[in-house]
Amino acid sequence: MKKIAILGSTGSIGRSALELIDLHSELFEVVALAAGCNDKLLYEQCLKYKPGIVALNDPDAAARLASLVPKIPVYSGTEGLTEVSCLPDVDIVVSAISGAPGLIPTYRALSAGKQVALANKEALVMAGELIMPMLRKGRGLLVPVDSEHSALHQCLGGASRKEVQRLILTASGGPFLNYTADELRSVTVKQALQHPTWDMGPKITVDSATLMNKGLEVIEAHHLFQVESDFIDVIIHPQSVVHSIVEFLDGTMLAQMGITDMKIPLLYAMTYPERIRSKLPGLDMANLPGIEFRAPDMEIFPCLKLAYQALREGGTSPTVMNAANEMAVSAFLAGSLGFTDIPRIIEEVLNAVHSEKAASLEIILNADYTARKLASGKIKRIAG
Repeated sequence: MKKIAILGSTGSIGRSALELIDLHSELFEVVALAAGCNDKLLYEQCLKYKPGIVALNDPDAAARLASLVPKIPVYSGTEGLTEVSCLPDVDIVVSAISGAPGLIPTYRALSAGKQVALANKEALVMAGELIMPMLRKGRGLLVPVDSEHSALHQCLGGASRKEVQRLILTASGGPFLNYTADELRSVTVKQALQHPTWDMGPKITVDSATLMNKGLEVIEAHHLFQVESDFIDVIIHPQSVVHSIVEFLDGTMLAQMGITDMKIPLLYAMTYPERIRSKLPGLDMANLPGIEFRAPDMEIFPCLKLAYQALREGGTSPTVMNAANEMAVSAFLAGSLGFTDIPRIIEEVLNAVHSEKAASLEIILNADYTARKLASGKIKRIAG
């Protein structure tokens, strides 16, 4: 019986993790849950799973929940999320809180030697230069949950970096794959949230529409697999059946395929290094749609190009880019920015903030703060 803590239990990944636990209740036990601000859903989860402790990033939401569950300790803020991620009897932490708030509890969990099923891209985007050396010294175990990185992890199968020619991340292309630059200027929030193949939260769905999600994954893949940016490619694959590909030096290419359901890579990460018989449906090979691949257009979708720029600059540049993106996407979802203003804000902030060596969490968090403050000012000027 593996004891599980879930950061982001009310989000799409967190709910999927709980569904897996329901399917395999003989293998997993929920001992701690954390969320951002959805105290109503977390309350329902408390009634069902009876965790030992819970946390909400939002203090007001935590106070409301505490009044309803007097027998369960309720924590708040970053410290509360960290209490959940570092609980001594936790075996596996599912890190699925969206955005920068997931960084510190994920970092602390790994520092405490936990196995982390990582669905939070920002932890490695912001602090990969701190986290990966720690892992190589034997502190903690990180198993990726993103379908693309899970695919790469499985295709590599422990292969030496010397054997690898290229990593290829597949991207659905989002809802605006065939749009022109002019058409993108008038897209609405409702349109941006209609992803053709994946059911995700609003922020990551918008990131998929701008291709920033794939840019974040390129940076994450660089850190996870120690492959330089020149050897990480993105290919558009609208059917989302092939989740990623590894090309080896001899020309061999290994691809991982599966249904478009995040429970598949989640189960892999939660049972690693073992595999168990899944109770989920498999891929129906005989009735697959035609499989298509094409190169991404980085001029129409410049967020992907900006992510490569940030990765090549290194240091705190990925943190700056991520912060500007989070601010711009939030403003777009609120109706304050147009869709094509998102890459504009990111580029201006990325070019304005000097990159430093990401030598500590303090430096990284200072860069995050600086970028958010600058992005906020630029958003206000555009919004009028």
